Amino acid sequence: MVSYNKVILIGNLTKDPEIRYTPSGTPVANFRLAVNHRFKQGEEFREDVCFIDVVVFGKQAENCGQYLGKGNSVIVDGRLQERRWETDDKQKRSKHEVVAQTVRFFPKRADSGKQESRGTAGRETTGSEDSGWSPEAETAPSYGEMEGGAGGDVPF
Repeated sequence: MVSYNKVILIGNLTKDPEIRYTPSGTPVANFRLAVNHRFKQGEEFREDVCFIDVVVFGKQAENCGQYLGKGNSVIVDGRLQERRWETDDKQKRSKHEVVAQTVRFFPKRADSGKQESRGTAGRETTGSEDSGWSPEAETAPSYGEMEGGAGGDVPF
C-alpha cells in the first residue's frame, strides 16, 4: 500500500527555539508552533489553537536559533513522526511532532512597533537572501513543465 507523510503548517512560535547538538555535532532546534483555526459557530466566530512541536536539524536548526524568536510567524514543511519512550517509573509515553524539512520565515508585522532583535526577518533557513515568502511569487508548474512531464498525458 502506498503511504504519504507530508505536513505543511503556518503558525507562530510560542517561545524562542531551543538549540542542542547531537553527540556527533549536528545542530537540533526544537520549538512549539501555535496554529489557529477560525470557524463560525452559530452567529459568532470562534477560534481554536493547536500547539505542535517541531524539530529541525542541521544548518536550518542554526538559522532558526539565530533568526527566530517568540511570536515569529513561519511556514513549516515536513513530516509527522511519533516518538516513544519509557519513563523512569516504567510508564510508556509517546508524542507526535513534525520533523521539518524546510522552515520559511515571515517578515515581522508592520504594526508591532518594535525593533527587530533577532536578525533579518523574511529569510528562508537555507540561508538564501530572498525577501520572504509571497504567494504571488510562487507559481506551481503545470505537469508538462515539470521534469519528466509528459505534456498533457497523465501517468496513472
